Amino acid sequence: MNFDEQLHHLIDEALKEDVGDGDHSTLSCIPAGAKGKAVLKIKQGGVLAGMQVALKIFSYKEPASVFTSFKEDGEEMKYGEKAFEVEASVHTILQCERLVLNCMQRMSGIATLTKQYTGKLKGYKTRLLDTRKTTPNFRLLEKEAVRIGGGVNHRFGLYDMIMLKDNHIDYCGGIENAIEQAFDYVQTKKPDLKIEVETRNLDDVRKVIAIGKGKVFRIMLDNFTPEQIEEALGLIKGDFETEASGGINLDNIEDYAKIGVDYVSVGALIHQAKSLDLSLKAVIV
Repeated sequence: MNFDEQLHHLIDEALKEDVGDGDHSTLSCIPAGAKGKAVLKIKQGGVLAGMQVALKIFSYKEPASVFTSFKEDGEEMKYGEKAFEVEASVHTILQCERLVLNCMQRMSGIATLTKQYTGKLKGYKTRLLDTRKTTPNFRLLEKEAVRIGGGVNHRFGLYDMIMLKDNHIDYCGGIENAIEQAFDYVQTKKPDLKIEVETRNLDDVRKVIAIGKGKVFRIMLDNFTPEQIEEALGLIKGDFETEASGGINLDNIEDYAKIGVDYVSVGALIHQAKSLDLSLKAVIV
């Protein structure tokens, strides 16, 4: 499925989860034909994310709804600003309210934290990757928020890249055997898949270099210190893409970038991000 198809599925399932057999709070006191207007108020500064998602949520529920944007995804936002206004059935507004806020607050928090990380990388060639450490069934939007914040999406799942991590290597009996078997699998079954290999020490790096040319496209340097990464890059000599991972944070990310590693991956972009404060308020005229 493409992005829009996945988003459609997410919206459908989320509304089913929330509405169930009926929004009885709304059904009990709001006439079915009532029309209304609401505005998204920004109550905390940061990077705005989820505008297009909000539009699609309201459009999914009510195709004739009118969505007016005042800001765009990726823009800096300040307390007191308005992000959008929506005109629709009051039932639609109230049933979509929580889903819109949950998505936008979460996405804006991730985009804001990602922007802080990418800000540390300005002037360096190193690019910022996310990981698969995401909320189940919400990965689509969490990774979209990383992209909005200036990061780069790593693989989306187990299906779009082969990544030979420590457990794969140990179960396979060693790094050489894992690479050979993975490459044979790619050649015979999935020729479009790229192979990345996790290394735990410099000996692992040497093994990948020895047999991986033409088979492996990226070497992950897992839990390496900046000094160890510098030594590893000297061995790799640009023959493979390189990714530093493990223990990287806002305080030390620049230490890795200075060395010239191609990518740094940071799970904290998503699992440590804090949702930002937004609210959807009725407009009474």
